[in-house]
Amino acid sequence: MRYAAIDIGSNAVRMLIAEIVENHHSVSFKKVTLIRVPLRLGDDAFLHQHISEKKATDLIKSMQAFSNLMDVYKVSDYMACATSAMREAKNGPEVVKQIKEASNLDLEIVHGEKEAKIISASHAEEEIDRSKNYLYIDVGGGSTELSLFAAGELIASRSFNLGTIRILDNQDKEETWEEMKEFIRKNTRGIKDISGIGTGGNINKLYRLSDLKDKSPLPFNKLKSLYSYLCSFSLKDRINVLGLNHDRADVIIPACEIYITVMKTAGIKNIYVPSVGMVDGIIQTLIEKNFRKTH
Repeated sequence: MRYAAIDIGSNAVRMLIAEIVENHHSVSFKKVTLIRVPLRLGDDAFLHQHISEKKATDLIKSMQAFSNLMDVYKVSDYMACATSAMREAKNGPEVVKQIKEASNLDLEIVHGEKEAKIISASHAEEEIDRSKNYLYIDVGGGSTELSLFAAGELIASRSFNLGTIRILDNQDKEETWEEMKEFIRKNTRGIKDISGIGTGGNINKLYRLSDLKDKSPLPFNKLKSLYSYLCSFSLKDRINVLGLNHDRADVIIPACEIYITVMKTAGIKNIYVPSVGMVDGIIQTLIEKNFRKTH
């Protein structure tokens, strides 16, 4: 049995097809294929509150391709979610309608709180130590989702309009930064020893650049020195010398700034990077929906 997860983000569009594995009383999944298309819907959405015809066409073509692949892989259930860029675009619902007509896929524009919930559904904390305190930090192109867990319980969760594309386009607001810091201070008061769990493409890339092994956490000071190191290269050299993809080389700097700000405000010394993101959370959400029915 296979499920598909589609994440229409502000920087890229992703589809994960996963094999569902039933083992006695537990259900897990194995990644079969992951496809990423760097569409950058955020450039249109954050500057003009509108998805241009060209980007809408590219998105529709991507969704048609995803639909065909799902047929070939014999996917039995799927969930497609659009986040910050489509939330902000006034013609988002119209694009959703066009996608349905062209590919027969249902796409949901999810609000920020639901996005945070889906991301934390990946249950990355279970691989580490559930009894500890964790702040999930997911940095996207248009928004940052924070979810605080203390001893396995969700304490608070919120989405902020702070993202890498938004910062590059100078569409981030000082008061949003302050709101985010205030949310962290208010909810972490009295909670000791919080570790970070970082999700999303940028933190995965930063982790690979850090050369850490065996899933050990990325220390705050190491992240700060990585940031200084990356800033010492021009955009061109981040691509040519460091070998970063074009659509990663620019966003990785503002991503660092968000992670550093969050970790500093919450007093986080280490961040775990379990290589999961929105698509993993979607697959997990599908498992919980379908297996709750049968068990």
